[in-house]
Amino acid sequence: MLKIGVLGAGHLGKIHMKLINEIDVLELVGFYDPNDSNAQKAEEKLQVKRYTDLEELIHSCDAIDIVTSTISHFECARLVLKNTKHVFIEKPMTSTLEEAFQLVELIKEANVKAQIGHVERFNPAFLAVKDYAFDPMFIETHRLAQFNPRGTDVSVIHDLMIHDIDIILKLVNANVKNIHASGVPIISDSPDIANARIEFDNGCVANVTASRLSVKNMRKTRIFQRDSYVSIDFLEKKTEIFKLYNEQPSDINTFELDLGENKQKKYIHFDTPEIIPVNSIKMELESFANSIYQNKETEVTAMDGLKAMEVAYGVLDKIQRLNII
Repeated sequence: MLKIGVLGAGHLGKIHMKLINEIDVLELVGFYDPNDSNAQKAEEKLQVKRYTDLEELIHSCDAIDIVTSTISHFECARLVLKNTKHVFIEKPMTSTLEEAFQLVELIKEANVKAQIGHVERFNPAFLAVKDYAFDPMFIETHRLAQFNPRGTDVSVIHDLMIHDIDIILKLVNANVKNIHASGVPIISDSPDIANARIEFDNGCVANVTASRLSVKNMRKTRIFQRDSYVSIDFLEKKTEIFKLYNEQPSDINTFELDLGENKQKKYIHFDTPEIIPVNSIKMELESFANSIYQNKETEVTAMDGLKAMEVAYGVLDKIQRLNII
C-alpha cells in the first residue's frame, strides 16, 4: 500500500483523512498540524497519529497530501519535493504566481507525481460529459456561495472562481488572448464579488461570475457551441444537452423548431446524460494514487494548476488596476 501523510487537520484536512482511510490502496500514516485544537479534534475523531515533526512525517511516507492554508502551500510542497515524495496540493496550488512557477520547476526536478486539488474535474455532472465533443464559442458560469469565513484568506477569484477557470481551460483548446474584469471587496481586504470576461485567441469568450456573499448557493456552467448547448449544474449534479439537427432524429426527446416561412425546419434533441454518484474528493485522491501506481500523468497536473493561477491573477490584476484608476 502507498503510505500517505496529511498536512493540515482543519475542516478539509479531516475530510481528506477520513476518505483516505476508505481507499484500499492508501495507508494513512499520520498528519501534521501545529494547531493544537485542530490536531486534538483529528486525533479524537479519526484516531490518526499526530506528528509534531513535519520532516519525520514526510520521511515516513511515499506521498504527502497538503491541505493547509494557501499561504503555506509552497513551503510545505518545497519540503516534500526536497525529500522526493509524491505530492497532492489543494487548490489554489500556491499563494503567489511566482511560487507557482517555482513549484512546477521543483516538481520536474524531483521527478515525482503531483496533483492539484481542482475537485470539480471529478464532479459527477462534469464526468457525465467529460468525453463530449466540446468546441465552445461562449461559456457562462455562475459560482455563488453564502458567506463562509474559511475562504477569506484569499480573494473570491482564488477561492471560488478558480474552479470555473480550471474547467474553462480544460474545455477550450486555445490560449487566453485578453481578460476584462471588475470586482468589489466588501467584507474582506480582497474582492468578495468578481466578474471576468476571458477572451481566447480562437474567438471563444467566457463570462465568469463569482460571489461569496450570496443569499443562495449556485454553481452552474453553460456552454454554447455551434449546433449544441450544454448546461452543467455542479451543485445539483445535473447535466443537460441540447443538440440541433437538420433532419429529425428518431428519438422521443426531440422537438421541432420552426424558423419561419421558407426556412428549413430544425430539430432539437434533448438529452440528460446518466449521472453516476461519486464522492469527488475521494475520487480525486484515488486518481492521485492510481497515477503513482500506474506511473501515468495525474488528472490535474501542476501545469494545469499553474495555468489556472495565471488566469486568476490576470483577473485580479485587472480588478486592482480598475480600482486604482
